[in-house]
Amino acid sequence: MHRDIKPHNIAIDPDNNKLRIIDWGLAEFYHPNIDYNVRVASRHFKAPELLVNMRYYDYSLDMWAFGCVLAGMIFRIHPFFHGCDNIDQLIKICKVLGTDTLREYTQKYNITLDSNLTASIGKYPVKPFSKYITSNNADLANPLALDILSKVLVFDHQQRLSAKEALQHPYFDPVRHTKPTRYNSLTDTSEWVD
Repeated sequence: MHRDIKPHNIAIDPDNNKLRIIDWGLAEFYHPNIDYNVRVASRHFKAPELLVNMRYYDYSLDMWAFGCVLAGMIFRIHPFFHGCDNIDQLIKICKVLGTDTLREYTQKYNITLDSNLTASIGKYPVKPFSKYITSNNADLANPLALDILSKVLVFDHQQRLSAKEALQHPYFDPVRHTKPTRYNSLTDTSEWVD
């Protein structure tokens, strides 16, 4: 488990059309039924299981972080979930995924939320990813992009796509079926949102 996937830990090699994940300082080998430290990952990419202090997590937390990075790229909102602390981060996630799905998740895994946290979260309906499509990102927010996001940005870590499953998703078909071209950062027109 890398445990700190975020844009700053992804290096691009434009000459060879390669991405590399860097900074393995928080990485840990995964062993089932081991409790791990929840004080890992950068807040804006922190998986819900870390935010609710679930210590028996697995590599699916990296898939959550991948989903956060991808959502930021697709919707041109950086970071996609922008909480000012861990409680606010969970609230930002609930504003998209809904509080009912959080409650279902915590009940399924017998997670007891701190009473202050429960009071802070409030009640939010699910907000479909399609609601984030604007004229500025419609070229990137196609149905396949929304589909893969809906399969990695889910509360239940056991329901998230694995890395292998994500790579097999049709969203990546264009990469598989085209000749690589050199990336040119001078032609990148994305807007970064603070």
